[in-house]
Amino acid sequence: MNEKVQRLLSRLQEVEALLGLSETLSDQKKYRELTQEHAQLSELKEAWDRLISAQKQIEETKALLGSEQDSEMVSFLKQELADLEKSVPDLTQEVQNLLVPPDPKDSAGIILELRAGTGGDEAALFVADCVRMYQYYANQKGWKVEILSTSPSELGGYKEYIMSLTGHNVFRLMQYEAGTHRVQRVPATETQGRVHTSAITIAVLMEPGEDEEIKIDEKDLQIDTYRASGAGGQHVNRTDSAVRITHIPTGTVVACQEERSQHKNKDKAMRLLATRIADTMRRKAHEERSAQRASQVGSGDRSERIRTYNFPQNRVTDHRIELTLYKLEQVMEGNLDGLTIPLVNHFYQEQLRS
Repeated sequence: MNEKVQRLLSRLQEVEALLGLSETLSDQKKYRELTQEHAQLSELKEAWDRLISAQKQIEETKALLGSEQDSEMVSFLKQELADLEKSVPDLTQEVQNLLVPPDPKDSAGIILELRAGTGGDEAALFVADCVRMYQYYANQKGWKVEILSTSPSELGGYKEYIMSLTGHNVFRLMQYEAGTHRVQRVPATETQGRVHTSAITIAVLMEPGEDEEIKIDEKDLQIDTYRASGAGGQHVNRTDSAVRITHIPTGTVVACQEERSQHKNKDKAMRLLATRIADTMRRKAHEERSAQRASQVGSGDRSERIRTYNFPQNRVTDHRIELTLYKLEQVMEGNLDGLTIPLVNHFYQEQLRS
């Protein structure tokens, strides 16, 4: 590991030098790629420095223990040594996770689509809980969140919730959230205290980049406007501001009613349409390239049950990497790094093996 870290840290110096060149500043695409790589390598350096510091402090504390006579001081040093030694595995894991090299797609914007599955009202309520979880995570990371479309349920949840996330490492950390998320808990409507199992599905769509030209001909679109409504059918506004767009060649349908302006809703709907078409094109190309199912590891199959959230046991399990954390409360508050970072590391190792 040491050799690989040193190689990447020397690359950090190269990147810093390249960022100072005038030709880099004049090439915006190259500049963005280098700033992204710089951020990634800087994060690795900080984690590596913390690990080296902890290891150095362990050696110094051991040396002090060997010469210390005062019993109270010996007790204090032993506790400090135990704490330091306990921190080393976590720091080592953090460094190993950050050894995954940056990818040009890491900071691509995404559209996150959450939909209630089996479980009716309880599934819709869990959609709302997961929306909150991801929005908290986005706030921690400094990402921008934009609501594109919602379909509220009568009990306060959502049948469907679509939002965009943009910022540093959005796609890197969120790409493996796609799939079926299962929840086990006692619903608020349950009088007997029985645990119910419900499920929601999540899709993660990468927004088209500058190098992906998605041509949508206006002639291929059927655009309908209607009056926006909320849960229970009550009218949100009195004008036909909601927009539904059907892309006739592919049969793709998108709708947006979040804005009061029909023009803004159409812009958001077109953005969602372009993203879905781009996602379909990528999946088709991926299937054509992949002769074996094994090479499609981590492709985000939405039918795959990827995670279980068990509230009575305060447990969350990611079935793909057999990772179980007994801190579901923290996860639901947006502390997702304990899941997302190991997933990035795991699937990178899978790609290397294949």
